[in-house]
Amino acid sequence: MTTQEKIEVKNKVLKGLDIAYEKLLADTRAKNGELIVLRDDKIVAIKP
Repeated sequence: MTTQEKIEVKNKVLKGLDIAYEKLLADTRAKNGELIVLRDDKIVAIKP
């Protein structure tokens, strides 16, 4: 695998993660749920 191919795969994976995160937020908003995140070394539940 060449360096260019590795960069393309990395970009595709990052794009997929962005899409998955957006879908997670949309689903959480639709269900009026809480999102659990790590903030300042503490686990916090927030409303999106």
